[in-house]
Amino acid sequence: MPSEPPAPAAPAVHPTRRSLVIVGAGPRGTGLIERIAANAPELYAGSGLDIHLVDPYPPGAGRIWRAAQSPLLWMNSHAEDVTMFTDDTVRMDGPVRPGPTLHEWAGLAGRTFADRQFQGSYLRWVHEQAVAALPPSIAVRHHPCRALRVSGSREGRQQVWLEGRARPLPADLVVLALGHLDAELDDEQRALAAHAREHGLVHLPPDFTADSDLSALRPGEPVLVRGFGLAFVDLTVLLTEGRGGRYDGDGTYLASGREPVLYVGSRRGVPYHAKIGYDWTGERPPLPRFLGPAEIDGLLARPGGVDFRRDVWPLVEKELGFAHYHRLFTAHAERTAMAWTDFEEKYAAASGGVEREALVASAVPDPRDWLQLGALDRPLTGVTYQSFEEFQEGLRGYVEDDLSRRHDADHSSDLAVFLGLLSVYGQLIRLGGIGSWWHGFFSYLASGPPGPRLRQLLALSRAGVVKFVGADMAVRAEDGVFRASSATVPGFFVEARALVEARLPAPTVRRALDPLVRELHADGAGETPDGLLRVDRADGRVLDRAGRPHPRRFALGPHTDARTPGAFTRPRTGGPAFRQNDATARAALVFLRDLGTDAVG
Repeated sequence: MPSEPPAPAAPAVHPTRRSLVIVGAGPRGTGLIERIAANAPELYAGSGLDIHLVDPYPPGAGRIWRAAQSPLLWMNSHAEDVTMFTDDTVRMDGPVRPGPTLHEWAGLAGRTFADRQFQGSYLRWVHEQAVAALPPSIAVRHHPCRALRVSGSREGRQQVWLEGRARPLPADLVVLALGHLDAELDDEQRALAAHAREHGLVHLPPDFTADSDLSALRPGEPVLVRGFGLAFVDLTVLLTEGRGGRYDGDGTYLASGREPVLYVGSRRGVPYHAKIGYDWTGERPPLPRFLGPAEIDGLLARPGGVDFRRDVWPLVEKELGFAHYHRLFTAHAERTAMAWTDFEEKYAAASGGVEREALVASAVPDPRDWLQLGALDRPLTGVTYQSFEEFQEGLRGYVEDDLSRRHDADHSSDLAVFLGLLSVYGQLIRLGGIGSWWHGFFSYLASGPPGPRLRQLLALSRAGVVKFVGADMAVRAEDGVFRASSATVPGFFVEARALVEARLPAPTVRRALDPLVRELHADGAGETPDGLLRVDRADGRVLDRAGRPHPRRFALGPHTDARTPGAFTRPRTGGPAFRQNDATARAALVFLRDLGTDAVG
């Protein structure tokens, strides 16, 4: 694999050259440079361009995929499902520049879950290739520090102020590719933190798990963990294998004696669904079918705005149901009682959920083959157990069933729903501001942990290292401890002197710890009700509170209301992030090309 070359000599900032500052040198910043390189031959023949990358972490890998983290932490996707390169399924104006997936580049088996350090090597290589593909007149310099604020009028050059630098970087354009943001504590977290300080407890607020100091979580002591997603998976790895535990060949966990006892719960009370463990074969569902560009156009044209639950969710339900039943009827016809053509016609004509449910009941005999999104989302709703021990056994059975189903091609309609989720997310990006619930629902169904991680969870449960609390886990700070309970096991509660919030901070503009984002908000940048930075979905320009796009400021990534499904793109799935990167790169190049000479000085 190629090694990282020494950093190029820093180009001088010359008054006749344009200047583009990209804040954030991780995968999104790299993807933007790749699109600049692809589009520059067509759009930019200027007198030169300096691209300044501002990030304290290494270009390409950034913070999340940096080399300086535990090799025990894995990618959450198969190596064959990770690419940084466009293909002909991406609807964009710029040229396709194909390249290798992670597994092709590294020679890994396609279904390998590579560790994050290894992924960082791939990202550094992609960054090198993107920079090398730039025209000779475009130079790149990395500034290994933080950007503190952006100043400047809408009409003139911007100034990007850097940590430890007295003078700002001049910028004709600024692009924020910041990734996940750290956030100040909300009211609940502040109260929990104050209780911990007062009583000498341990409280770890939402954070990127690899950055958390876990040393205060002592061996053998109970620790409450709120969150059952990917941050929880990382936490268990670092507190078990990371402390010397290991798994033997029959799936038994052999403790080191240095592990705490983790009591985990969440809103759903169950882990995210495992990654699907088989390949697609046969005909794909023709998506989009009921939620495509025309439907989004109609929603955008509605006077008075769009309500997600009322206006959007019914279309999502119908689209995901179509993907599910298309696969069931075409690949598992023996489990249906109607011809697909008849079912499809009736399904398309059905005016609401009740009518569709009646159709499904008449055409699909076994309820286990029905798509019931509500039950998928909240599997413990209305479910109670008589004892804590009974619930442990019950949830282990739930996880075992999930693992079995997600690795059984007889249930390949689940994979069709996954494809439907990708299609839906790609369309919903155009709406913007659709709320955090949808992103969480998508992640729960489509972005869960590798199957081996859930098998390890079962082993940890049997070993008594992980214990399950239940759904709607309530945490109270009282009597000098943290106390957790759940209606899943009536009457049960557990006390602990440590509480870990196993999730990333909510990407809110108002509470962001990043001073640049806070300054943008103070300067009038718009935000959604959920606190995301509002951007023009055509090209990523930052919108002010009146909805006006800033001509010289762009933003891409999970802190915006044009957030995409995940950090990386699955090959041949349309790549919404690629589409956004391309649109932003082209808009930036055209703006820089067309700048008058009087705007450069």
